[in-house]
Amino acid sequence: MSAEQSPKIVIVDESPVRAAILEEGLREAGFTEVVHIREMQSLLARIYAVDPDIILIDLENPSRDVLEQMFQVSRAVRRPIAMFVDQSDSASIQASVEAGVSAYIVDGLKKERIKPILDLCVSRFNAFAKLQEELERTRSQLEDRKIIERAKGILMKVKGLTEDEAYVLLRSTAMREKKKIGEIAQSIITASEMLK
Repeated sequence: MSAEQSPKIVIVDESPVRAAILEEGLREAGFTEVVHIREMQSLLARIYAVDPDIILIDLENPSRDVLEQMFQVSRAVRRPIAMFVDQSDSASIQASVEAGVSAYIVDGLKKERIKPILDLCVSRFNAFAKLQEELERTRSQLEDRKIIERAKGILMKVKGLTEDEAYVLLRSTAMREKKKIGEIAQSIITASEMLK
């Protein structure tokens, strides 16, 4: 693995000994860019400053507060996150999955497992991100459809057009102005609100 394609990895761990083991395992696996964050205060700001590709969080016996802070991090940064804990309960695992943690490993960490866990973590994250993207796209298409329906209704009422004529007018205007139909429809709705 060449240096330029080695992902930047952040280790979040209050224990320097555990972090050193992790770091050594990462370097042996060919990961050269590793940053260790020890301080839990303003963790999010520190992570943003490093802007890593992957985040490893190593917690011994995480309290609810610490876990909650980690979940806030995972919601905010949108990066693959592997969380290592020594012991856990199903509620924590459930919460971590909902918060977007890509891999949650309960029996602590062994050096030789780092590479496969990271690979799993990244592939899960990518699969999840793809699903999210598709969901967003579907949601915005539905939203567009509703807006277009409303704009057609306004055009039919104001200009006495049929539904097909209203749609053709929307589409031709969008093409002429090099905009999406949804944008033109939104302008019509906004204008009609203002003219009420």
